[in-house]
Order: sequence, then C-alpha cells, then structure tokens
Amino acid sequence: MSADLSSLEEKILNDYQRDFPLEPRPYDRIAGCVGITEEELLETLGNLQNRNVVSRVGAVVKPQTVGASTLAAMKVPKNRLREVAEIVNSFEAVNHNYEREHSLNLWFVVTAPDEQGVKDVLKEIENQTGLKVIDLPLVTSFHIDLGFDLKW
Repeated sequence: MSADLSSLEEKILNDYQRDFPLEPRPYDRIAGCVGITEEELLETLGNLQNRNVVSRVGAVVKPQTVGASTLAAMKVPKNRLREVAEIVNSFEAVNHNYEREHSLNLWFVVTAPDEQGVKDVLKEIENQTGLKVIDLPLVTSFHIDLGFDLKW
C-alpha cells in the first residue's frame, strides 16, 4: 500500500490514526502540522476516499456514547460475496466490512442515531440481499488499537 501513497498521504494516514484533534477545526490543526493548508488537506483526504484508500477520516468515540451501533454478520455464498459486500458498503451507516473465514463470512459495523435506525439498516440490507443478517450487539466493551504503521 505504501508504494501507492505519496509521502504526504502516508504521513497524514500514518500520523493521525490516533489522537484525532477534538477541536472546532481539527483539519486545520492537522494541515498546519504537516505543512499544508486546510483546503489542501481536505482535497488530499477527498482524493484518498475517491481512490478507496480510506472510507472515512475523523474521531472514533466509545461505542454507544453517541448514537447506536452494532456488529453484524452474514452467511454469504462465495459466488455472491463481492455483490453483497457492495450492497452492504452502499449504506452510509456501514463504516466498514470484512470477510472472515467462517460460515458467517461477511462482518460489518452499522452506526445510526438510535437503535431503531440500526434495526432499519439491518432490515434493509436483508431486503436488498435476500440474506439473513445476524445482529451482534455489544455486550462487553474492549479497547482494540486498530492503528497500523504504514511505513514498513
């Protein structure tokens, strides 16, 4: 992945996976730290999103403190995995999905303003795919650091 990123893109993605500035203009703060304008930073982030390098950039908050969320899983026939993943990804409420080596082979996280919003998204995914979605709500919270060093 690093080979496909400019040194600026790599620095932004590597250095701001954690400790996203919680202030009125966080992107201006980041831009100043990397030596560009806020407009240039936003353009760079937009380009990364358009290239599907990142899906979103922003702060991560503790689950269930702002709105509602759930982990969900589906048993998807291998020959439909790409198609179903694209349907799941089309929902703004889905912030990421991934394939697992398990009978439940497509997992994803749904966030919404409230529990009913989460349920509505899961139901609509079922309607559009014709497949059952298993809702796996948070029972016990664990902190997992998902930052990865891009400079390898």
